[in-house]
Amino acid sequence: MPVGPDSWTPGGPLTADKLTTEYADRPLGTDVTRPRLGWIATAPGYGATQSAYQVLVASDPELLSPESADVWDSGKVASAKTFGVVYEGPALAPRTRYHWAVRLWDGLEQVGRWSASTWFETGLLAEGFGGAQWIGAREEVRDEDVPAPLLRRTFALAAPVERARLYASGLAYQELRVNGQRVGDSVLDPGFTDYDETVLYVSHDVTGLLQAGDNVLGAELGRGFFGLSTPNTWRWHQTPWNAEPRLIARLVIEHTDGTVTEIISDDTWRVTEGPTRSDSLFCGETYDARLDPAGWDAAGFDDSSWRPALVLPAPRGAVRAQEHEPIRVIEDVAPVGFTQPKPGVWVADFGRTTAGWTKLRVSAPAGTTISLTHGEWLLADGTVFAQNKHVHKDRFQRDEFIAAGNGVEEWEPRFSYKGFRYVQLEGFPGEPLPGAVTMRVVHSDVREISRFTASAPLYEQIDHAMRRTVLNNLHGIPTDTPKLEKNGWTGDAQVGAPTMAGTLDMARFFTKWLGDLRDSQDAEGRLPVIVPTGDWGYTELAPATEWSTVYPFILREMHRWYGDERLLADHWDAVLRYVDYELARVEDGLSLSVLGDWIPPGYPAGPPPEDRRLTGTAYLYRAVLAVAEIGDLLGRAAEADRLRKSAAELADGLNRAFLDRSAGVYRSASDPDYRQTSNAVPLAFGLVPDDLVPAVVANLVADLEARDFHLNTGCLGVGVLLPVLSAFGHADVAAKVALQRTYPSWGYWFDQGADTMWEMWETDTRSRNHYFQGTVAQWLLENVAGLRNVAAGWERILVRPDGREQVNSASLRTDTVRGRVAVSWRRIGRVFQLEVQVPVGATAEVHVPSAAAGDVTAVPAPYAGEPVYADGYTVYTVPSGHWNFTSRTS
Repeated sequence: MPVGPDSWTPGGPLTADKLTTEYADRPLGTDVTRPRLGWIATAPGYGATQSAYQVLVASDPELLSPESADVWDSGKVASAKTFGVVYEGPALAPRTRYHWAVRLWDGLEQVGRWSASTWFETGLLAEGFGGAQWIGAREEVRDEDVPAPLLRRTFALAAPVERARLYASGLAYQELRVNGQRVGDSVLDPGFTDYDETVLYVSHDVTGLLQAGDNVLGAELGRGFFGLSTPNTWRWHQTPWNAEPRLIARLVIEHTDGTVTEIISDDTWRVTEGPTRSDSLFCGETYDARLDPAGWDAAGFDDSSWRPALVLPAPRGAVRAQEHEPIRVIEDVAPVGFTQPKPGVWVADFGRTTAGWTKLRVSAPAGTTISLTHGEWLLADGTVFAQNKHVHKDRFQRDEFIAAGNGVEEWEPRFSYKGFRYVQLEGFPGEPLPGAVTMRVVHSDVREISRFTASAPLYEQIDHAMRRTVLNNLHGIPTDTPKLEKNGWTGDAQVGAPTMAGTLDMARFFTKWLGDLRDSQDAEGRLPVIVPTGDWGYTELAPATEWSTVYPFILREMHRWYGDERLLADHWDAVLRYVDYELARVEDGLSLSVLGDWIPPGYPAGPPPEDRRLTGTAYLYRAVLAVAEIGDLLGRAAEADRLRKSAAELADGLNRAFLDRSAGVYRSASDPDYRQTSNAVPLAFGLVPDDLVPAVVANLVADLEARDFHLNTGCLGVGVLLPVLSAFGHADVAAKVALQRTYPSWGYWFDQGADTMWEMWETDTRSRNHYFQGTVAQWLLENVAGLRNVAAGWERILVRPDGREQVNSASLRTDTVRGRVAVSWRRIGRVFQLEVQVPVGATAEVHVPSAAAGDVTAVPAPYAGEPVYADGYTVYTVPSGHWNFTSRTS
């Protein structure tokens, strides 16, 4: 049995580190009225537990003691919670910084030291923007060539500044300026939402940018999806909210003498058309440097020729603080070389596929127009391919810079991003040197939390490519491709979410996107296939059950990944309404769906050949069970029981319609051959009757053998195929599929030059930056490394490296809400060595490969307890600590 607190030999008391508020380190401008606090409990030794905590909140860090905390003292709270600890003090004031610290008691009632102090700062809360108005340059003009507006407001400060905060929402995107300096380092800000439901504002500390005397607050506004005017398939140019860019801002300046100065957006601001002559997320930007009004964002500039800003209608959505990570420029990449496919045409190759844009550096005569066309691959003549049939304009992913002729000039876009590896330069004077163009890698600044290694180079290549592809598709929402669509396809996120959560800290990002999902729900309860959406996706590719069931799936997983209880309660009504809508349209026990296992090998145009009711019903079954589990967690027993009955009826309907019991195969009348996804998904979701599991597994293995260990799965089957094989004792088959190098396989892609995941298995794939066929990466983490999160924010952990074929070592370390979890194993001859790190508050079930329990030694043995033996593994259940296991007959 595992060691308990009574037998724990401590090496020191518990300490609390890495304090967070609403999953963030020192958030500036939260609108959460009762924020949740969290920390990582650490202690040396084995079996440490937290028995209690005490939180102090104060107006000043010097007041953080039980005797002087002037905001809240939780007192000693008997609880093992280390995250989701709700602030229970007096109502928080808007625009206020709160400092806090915590101390912990361990299982032996030893109290630890106080943590280092941290803070959170509230945003506007219910106070809002006060008298600030939405302002802009134009009314409802629908012309994509309308220049981006510049707005400015001058003001004077007589008293020294103690503190200053700028709260602003510029739609769709804003670049804010104070006294000639850019405010912050976020780009494409604020985040994209359904603007009829939610509008985000951001908070900035601008104390250091202000000065005595005259000051200037400025903004340039981009169109984004709020004011997109480029005609396109998804009708972003015709959304209910579509309008010209606009800004609301409130600058609050606190002086050292106790007085306050406020600057708000209103018709006293001045506005003009800026040098960004057009901007489109799909087409790119045109910038005329000759029209740049130098010094416009600084004091002393003459704006007499500018006109008063127009007061414009407010968007319909509720204005809330942006709580998720901003988008940032993450990295600069130099080109690896240039080619000249035609006279006057140069192509820069950056050697990697990314999302972002190009920074240009050039010296050219005034009026010289340089175009930069971005694409993921080259045509036969060596020029960049940049076309998109869904964007109804010839120009696509092309920026244009018109030189002012003032010597060396530098420019980069502000309001659009591209998916690309190559950039084609036309109009560039002379031969470009490496410094002429720089790739700017741009995505949501989510933190990478894990690192995977393996002795099989292809495994590491798959992991690296998937991580890069996922990041390339995180821009406030999870997109399908940064080049072609930039849409939040729900099916892509459905299959990709576990890998995302296994590699990145997605707590804040998914919290935001779950809000987008709820915002997109219509009166009937249904969801569209892309989120956010204007009005496209409810009927165009619907119903698509495998896509929209992402809502209950991610919501349920947020509790497994992060132990998030509040999120479940906040979304309960909406998610229940959604699954009830889906259940109401079930016919003959089956869920109708039109998309299915999208783009398997040989079907690059879609849809796949199987009867989509099979996967649609399976995904609805999983979703209904997910909501039933949410109901259990929330104490909604009646609804949970009802939903489980509905799930059982779906299972019966699916097996009645598609399971050939005599053959042990799932198939439909439309199948051209054996379909791996049709069989792997029921196995993965627990839909196969127990007595038929061996036959269904055997047929799946037989098909793979007949195909020389090649898959025929699309986006739904990819992520479950290898885990199913491993779970049912065929890890050798899984490894042969994973390590394939001929079509269709990931190795085949890499041999064709891929550095990211592709949309289609064929080499003429339209997108080379598409993660939904790369979810095999989750098998690497959970089966090859062997680390799996079982429940409640990593409270229970399963270590079972059952993907060991054709690899001699693997490791994975992951930072969780409870702390670092790590697994590392290696095989030397017949000796198998396994190291496991378990954080405080977690328990790990460790499966050590072995021929018998007596062949395994555990260090430290006194704390590891007595193991049990089952199915070729010696199983230990261990608490926190660093463990070593050695098996001599693996």
